[in-house]
Amino acid sequence: MTDNLFAAAADETRRARAPLAARLRPRTLDDVVGQEHLVGPGRPLRVLVESDRLSSAILWGPPGTGKTSLALAVAGSTDRAFEQMSAVTAGVKDVRETIERAKQRLGERGQGTILFLDEIHRFSKSQQDALLPAVEDGTLTLIGATTENPFFEVNAPLRSRSTLFRLEPLDRSAIEQLVARGLQAEAVTADPEATQLLVDRSGGDGRQVLTSLDVACALSNYTHVELEHVEAALGTSALRYGQDDHYDVVSAFIKSMRGSDADAAVYWLARMLEAGEDARFIARRMVIFASEDIGLADSRGLGVAVAAAHALEHVGLPEAQLNLAQAAIYLATAPKSNRAALAIWNARAAVRDGAVGEVPAHLRDGHYQGAAELGHGVGYRYPHDDPNGWVDQQYLPESLDGRHWYEPSEHGDEGKIAMRKNQRSKEQL
Repeated sequence: MTDNLFAAAADETRRARAPLAARLRPRTLDDVVGQEHLVGPGRPLRVLVESDRLSSAILWGPPGTGKTSLALAVAGSTDRAFEQMSAVTAGVKDVRETIERAKQRLGERGQGTILFLDEIHRFSKSQQDALLPAVEDGTLTLIGATTENPFFEVNAPLRSRSTLFRLEPLDRSAIEQLVARGLQAEAVTADPEATQLLVDRSGGDGRQVLTSLDVACALSNYTHVELEHVEAALGTSALRYGQDDHYDVVSAFIKSMRGSDADAAVYWLARMLEAGEDARFIARRMVIFASEDIGLADSRGLGVAVAAAHALEHVGLPEAQLNLAQAAIYLATAPKSNRAALAIWNARAAVRDGAVGEVPAHLRDGHYQGAAELGHGVGYRYPHDDPNGWVDQQYLPESLDGRHWYEPSEHGDEGKIAMRKNQRSKEQL
């Protein structure tokens, strides 16, 4: 009895001293903040849990989006036993022991078991295979959590027996709710600008914002959190960056790259990163810019922008600032052309204005039986059979013959495209 009292007291002490993020872990689905597309009323995960029909699942999403919290909430909403394991420290022996305990519960009292396996992508193929028979026969229900794409990191047999649930970065309202809960848990008040800075710098990461709040509360001596406490907790100073600044700064960034000023582009990139702008938003803007403002003048620009976006997902900040800076400088110094963008804009406008026509007979699908009798595909000339790799034939509808939407500029590589187009136009005469 004495041992039990000491153990209970030790547990209580650990909980009191635990980080704020750990103390605010949800106990039921109703306590979960964010991820409404999964746990909102009538949404898939909630329905499966509340009906106790949840099969094995993989929770996939960026750090701090609530994968562990969601698993614990599931545990608090079911009568099944719950076991937690980290793939970083567990081995095959631990897996087998967990399976044996699950079999024992199932056999002795008909109770199912949920195994929450954090960082499942850290398990080797053999470790994942050890789980497969127990998952397949229903001995246990696996909930795996990973920040990596499960299609690359989780074995196909295990993945095919699991439902994938994608968690998204927490939106602003969810982060604000977490901050409010944290302040209430610590019985501390805070200045509005202090909480706003925490929310602005969260990057959709709930654990990060609670960790920063935890430090800020300690710096305030658990009385009243001011802006300077949050700045110290974040290791940075507050930068004015309201809604107007968001649009103005990104506009300046785009226009600096369009104007081929690499220094200005890097400066505005730095302003956005320092203000806590969503780096994925920045990367998306650069991918769009590569086609809209550079296009075929330097086709490598799109590859550079896409590579930077991929690097951001794999590396994350702060290291990915290097990838973003490299891409911004490349795009700023590349030759510019908006002709590819104008081509699709003008072509779509023409279609909306009624520029439609029948597909020429020789371009129609001629692979099915009876197509030739209709004249479909008849007379089509295969360009690869020509020594020049090009033949003069009509590709637009008859009513649109001679219309042009793409007119290459003389800038960069697009100048070569213009030369080829001009040469072929002469050959058509």
